[in-house]
Formats: sequence, C-alpha cells, structure tokens
Amino acid sequence: MKTVTVIVIVIVIVLGLGFLLFQQSNKPQGELPGVAFESQGAEHMPGCTPGSPAYNSNPPTSGCHDPQPAAWGSYSQTLSDQALIHNLEHGGIWVSYKPDIDSETVAKLNDFAKRYRKVVVEPRSANDANITLAAWGRLSKLDSYDEGAILRFIQAFYDKGPEKAG
Repeated sequence: MKTVTVIVIVIVIVLGLGFLLFQQSNKPQGELPGVAFESQGAEHMPGCTPGSPAYNSNPPTSGCHDPQPAAWGSYSQTLSDQALIHNLEHGGIWVSYKPDIDSETVAKLNDFAKRYRKVVVEPRSANDANITLAAWGRLSKLDSYDEGAILRFIQAFYDKGPEKAG
C-alpha cells in the first residue's frame, strides 16, 4: 500500500511540474522592440514609384518594391527604398542614419553589416530620427547610438521576413 501511495505522489508531482512548464512556455516572451506596421503587401513590382502608393512608415517596412534586393553590406550613399524593402522581405535588417551623424557612430553602425550577413547600413536623409532600424513590418527609431537596443532589434527580427531567400 505504501508503494502505491508513493507512486501516486510521484505521478502527481511530475504532472504538476509538467503543467507548470507548459504554462511558462505559453507566456509571451516579452515585448518586441520597435513599432509594428501593417503589411502593405510583398509584391515584386519593377519601377515602383516612391510615394505611390504611399508607405505607412518612414522608412517603409513593406509594400511595393523592386524585384531585385540590394547587396548586403554598408554603403556611403543612399539606396532606393524599393530595393531595401526587398531586403526586409528576405529577413534582413535595414539600418539607416541621418547623413550628418558623426563618423564614429557611422563606423559602429557599419560594424553590424560585418557581424551579420543580412544587414544593410546606409545614410538616409529622409529619416526623421538619427538612427532607424527596419525589419519586415517593424521599425525602431533611436536618437543616439544604443548597441543594446540595436542588438535586441536584430535578434528579434533577423531572418524572419516572409521570403527568407538570399
């Protein structure tokens, strides 16, 4: 009789622990960085005209874009939004900064393109923040360089676009 009681107690404990672990795994993993924007589609359209249709974020995080993405890496000149939206579709991260930002910050931002294959870094005068991080449907704006915030954004959205090729 004692053996049966011990077995029942062990089974109840194991089931209880299993239930607790299951409940923990269903909890949200914390708030995602940045602001979510509704998808404006993932159409590959040659000759997208900037502003037509109007994008719902600056820089855009989805919508009309070129059939060919930009090469990953760092740039000293501004690329087309339409090419970079395609990079986001492939699960990339687009890091853009105002052109008048200091060279030390630019060097730190360019380092992310060396550390991660699917990152594009570029100056972008149309930004309304000093540094902007974009992923498919997500945007984060920073007034100043914050490595922790940039890493959290990259880790949350890297390689998670609707078309992960390339």
